[in-house]
Amino acid sequence: MPRFSFLLRLPVILALAHGYVAVRMAGGLSRFIHPASTGLMFAALYALIMAGFLMRRKSGRPAGDALAWAGFLALGLFSWLFVLTVLRDLALLVAGAAWLVWSASLQGPTWLALRDASALAVPSLAVAATLAGLFNARRRASVRDVDIEIPGLAATLDGYTLVQITDLHVGPTIKRRYVDAVVRAANRVSPDAIVLTGDLVDGSVAQLASHVAPLADLQAGDGVYAVTGNHEYYSGAQPWVAHFRTLGIQVLMNEHRAIQRDGTVLVLAGVTDFNAGQFDGAQESDPAAAMRGAPADAAYRILLAHQPRSAVAAAAAGFDLQLSGHTHGGQIWPWKYLVPLQQPFVAGLHRQGDMQVYVSRGTGYWGPPMRIGAPSEIARIRLRRTKGDGSLQATQQVETDVQQMI
Repeated sequence: MPRFSFLLRLPVILALAHGYVAVRMAGGLSRFIHPASTGLMFAALYALIMAGFLMRRKSGRPAGDALAWAGFLALGLFSWLFVLTVLRDLALLVAGAAWLVWSASLQGPTWLALRDASALAVPSLAVAATLAGLFNARRRASVRDVDIEIPGLAATLDGYTLVQITDLHVGPTIKRRYVDAVVRAANRVSPDAIVLTGDLVDGSVAQLASHVAPLADLQAGDGVYAVTGNHEYYSGAQPWVAHFRTLGIQVLMNEHRAIQRDGTVLVLAGVTDFNAGQFDGAQESDPAAAMRGAPADAAYRILLAHQPRSAVAAAAAGFDLQLSGHTHGGQIWPWKYLVPLQQPFVAGLHRQGDMQVYVSRGTGYWGPPMRIGAPSEIARIRLRRTKGDGSLQATQQVETDVQQMI
């Protein structure tokens, strides 16, 4: 499978990236640290990252969790070292070109001062960004209000509220305490329905059952619904689907539910992950199947689909709104600019044909416990009747409650 092929290449890619940064830093820091010492530090950082990846499947064991924590923090730190080194090299290249144009030759002392100062700035800024990202990630996700304007929406559905929780990634670094805080925040909103749009776990049921237990306390008048994400398939989708159902969560596998509201029907459907068929051919994602048999007179049709790229098939199947996650909004700048290489939408409200698509930035995080430029969220989605032209609109506000570090 493509994912496992990538994982086989990942150690080589990371090793080359570490080598590049180590060489660039060794030269710039040679006045302060012996180049051999710089090389050893980057070798140790690489080893820690690899160990963290190897131990991420040992979630629930103290030693495994501690090493995974250290490895993912190291990965976050290296991500910033790499990005800042690239930016530093570009800046030095521009500065060198400018000197050649204006002075005909590089000015030795000035050039060396710039080289050394910029080399010291890279690790300093990387550490600062890592700490800021850690703080942002470990705060409980805030509630984001999203009003979806719908021309001609049935009056009985005006103000219908769903709370979307997605991409929790309960595993080595996200545990029961964080899940419990998210559940309490969702319940305070008093939604009509709660939807979980995949990637809830990173580990087996045996390892994480106690940590996802608070999900059983989610409360909504019309129920709690979930769909699978790609990480459920990495962790054992069938056992997790069965376990979620024991928690009172309705897992929608290419199927729908018809919700009655004062004589009006709202269709709430869900599909398996976009790539589910690669793991189990019987679970191929199918928005058309999810719509099949739905009441023809339904006033509004919502699809839960983990990946935004389900939108093309969802629009063709006749859905009015798709709720997705998966992208984390990019999670860490500047990597969000790579998301469009795989997904049509990164975050926020968009349109696919006649269908609107809302993509959450995610409620947890994956890998490095860091968020920069893409804060986590619990989306409170309200359907709003409008007489307008249906142009996309969304409002955002953050709850005023205190968000503790989890």
